[in-house]
Amino acid sequence: MTALLTDNLPLLAAAPNGIKKLRELILELAVRGKLVPQDPSDEPASELLRRIAEEKARLVAEGKLKKKSLLEMTGEEQLYHLPSGWEWCKLSGLIPDFQNGASSRGDASGINVTVLRLADIKSGEISLEDTRNMTLEAATVSKHGLESGDILLIRVNGSADLVGRFIVCRNELQAIPCDHFIRMRFPKDVIDSAYLKIVGDSALVRQAIAGLFVSTAGQKTVNQGHIGSLPIPLPPLAEQHSIVAKVDELMALCDRLEAQQADAESAHAQLVQALLDSLTQASDANDFATNWQRLAEHFHTLFTTEPSIDALEQALLQLAVMGKLVPQESGDEPASELLKRIAEEKEQLVNKGKIRRQKPLREITEEEKPYELPATWAWTQLGSQVLESGAGWSPSCEARPRDGDEWGVLKVSAVSWGIYRPEENKALPPNLEARPEHEVAKGDFLVSRANTAELVARSVVVEETPKRLMLSDKIVRLKLTPMCAPRYMNLANSVPLARRYYSQVAGGTSSSMKNVSREQILNLPIALPPLAEQHRIVAKFDSLVSLCGTLKRQINAATEKQIALLNAFMAKV
Repeated sequence: MTALLTDNLPLLAAAPNGIKKLRELILELAVRGKLVPQDPSDEPASELLRRIAEEKARLVAEGKLKKKSLLEMTGEEQLYHLPSGWEWCKLSGLIPDFQNGASSRGDASGINVTVLRLADIKSGEISLEDTRNMTLEAATVSKHGLESGDILLIRVNGSADLVGRFIVCRNELQAIPCDHFIRMRFPKDVIDSAYLKIVGDSALVRQAIAGLFVSTAGQKTVNQGHIGSLPIPLPPLAEQHSIVAKVDELMALCDRLEAQQADAESAHAQLVQALLDSLTQASDANDFATNWQRLAEHFHTLFTTEPSIDALEQALLQLAVMGKLVPQESGDEPASELLKRIAEEKEQLVNKGKIRRQKPLREITEEEKPYELPATWAWTQLGSQVLESGAGWSPSCEARPRDGDEWGVLKVSAVSWGIYRPEENKALPPNLEARPEHEVAKGDFLVSRANTAELVARSVVVEETPKRLMLSDKIVRLKLTPMCAPRYMNLANSVPLARRYYSQVAGGTSSSMKNVSREQILNLPIALPPLAEQHRIVAKFDSLVSLCGTLKRQINAATEKQIALLNAFMAKV
């Protein structure tokens, strides 16, 4: 079994959370007697328990131990079949010397000693890098002293994952534990403390400990009586030592695989980023096409993780607004002329009383133009593409989505993720009259006015929408000119340049709730291509993002196969 595990370790480790699951599997095999072969010449565990029984009888006879303090293991409590030479027992049956840690009461005339705290436990081991000292009575120091092989058990903590953890004292320490611990000391001729830690870390015992928790004031607690009831699979002492050595060997191999994976992932991410940088640094669309072809030849070796594909999508988004995704065509009307026509259209609509005159937009400074645009492009503001804008209404709604033809009010989550989600709404109470002027319409460009720092000012284009959905006052509606491509405006509002702008102008003292004004949204600097090129950019971007989606599906399929392989292997063992 060990050879099978070792031979397949690199392959199994490649699965998602593979190394974590392998560590769990190693512990599981160890406590089931499947990690190392049994040696018939080893003294069986029954002899260890016989010696313990004799010692127990002696201690009871001398009045040093109460007979009821030891828990017997019944046949019904034996969780699985053990190999020949092994025995089931309870932790209390190993006659441990239990001792709660020292309290924090000091004595100015006592001994200055290091007191171990929970903060001194790092990665499951005792660390003496930053300890605290106290002056305690000599008797207290003597009572709580630590020896090599002692086990500290965390008896109280806010984290359920830490409570009941076993920490082995590898060396004799000039320190004592605080009262967050229980010190356990076992007969060394019966139990190897390092083996007992393996048992304590196994899923078997962790599940048993979780069932013993007592919760008090947000803390999880276990006591000596709880811990004494834990089931322990006891091998011969010689096999305990062999198991510890084999677990150490396999865990070290897992450590090396983990380090190799981290190094490989870092190198892969750097390589992908360098190649993506070559795209964004392309001089024009032709140069981009050349670099893209070079990248495309190695797609299936480069873009093998979801983070690498996400990085590719971000690079494509940046290229889209830099004029490098598609070539410019000489017959396109320049953006400067387009802006003039849009301005004329607005003036006509104002004169006819169909829209209100817009507040003048501020000038874009040279510092706000991070890169040079193609000759037919122009820097402008998002507001130059907007005919009208306004926010919605936020009445007190019911805590449920609307049903059927009921009126509903959109939640901000309906416009936070790049795709319009009309199902994200709350029903308008029957006692309130709807306000149809706030109803969402096809073609609306919606921007979240208030949200987290990451999501504030995110936008969507409403391609289609059900009727009777109203905007909340946390959503700004922009009515765009027909002389722009709404999907391109959505891209321009999503690029890093836009996110940096919003992070600078957003108000709010907490990252969990930021807000931007309608005026700030309208003054967002954007790179504007000719109208025909806007449509070509959107089409090209959609096709490339579709390719990214295909890559992600292939990765997910491969991941599912890896998970199935790992699960099949674990089931086999």
